[in-house]
Amino acid sequence: MEVTATRETGRRLIASNRRARHDYTILRTYEAGIVLIGNEVKSLRAGHASLAGAFVQEDDGELMLHGLHIADHGYGRRGTRSQPRRTRKLLLHRSEIDKITGRLGDAGVALVPLSLYFQDGWAKVEIALARGRRSFDKRQAIAERDADREIARELSDRLRGRRRRPRGPK
Repeated sequence: MEVTATRETGRRLIASNRRARHDYTILRTYEAGIVLIGNEVKSLRAGHASLAGAFVQEDDGELMLHGLHIADHGYGRRGTRSQPRRTRKLLLHRSEIDKITGRLGDAGVALVPLSLYFQDGWAKVEIALARGRRSFDKRQAIAERDADREIARELSDRLRGRRRRPRGPK
């Protein structure tokens, strides 16, 4: 009898940082591996992670993820338990790290985590070089998004042959 291991394929989202897309203008995204220990992988597979308040910093030529919360799985050996918000190393090619650190010197550019997911069974973090938005930029982005949504809704209604009352003040 042959036993084969089943391996995950595709992308399965664990956590996303929706606030980052609101607060920052995304310039470029990168996919990075993440160094995990103990039962952190089991905890991630159960979906017990949060990117709220997480950020990436360069430290001695390496990129480190700070503030990622991975809850303790609870099962397993006592010696393998880790701190939920410990600093974790990100795995990227040296050329990518050099490009990123070169851009971090620009004014107003930050490195933020956007999402945490499994890609073909491996835990990955999507990080982005981003520039912070000001309040009026955020309002403008919201207005553009609402206008695009309204246009799409109107086009969809016209294609279906429906007429809709105009929205807005009476």
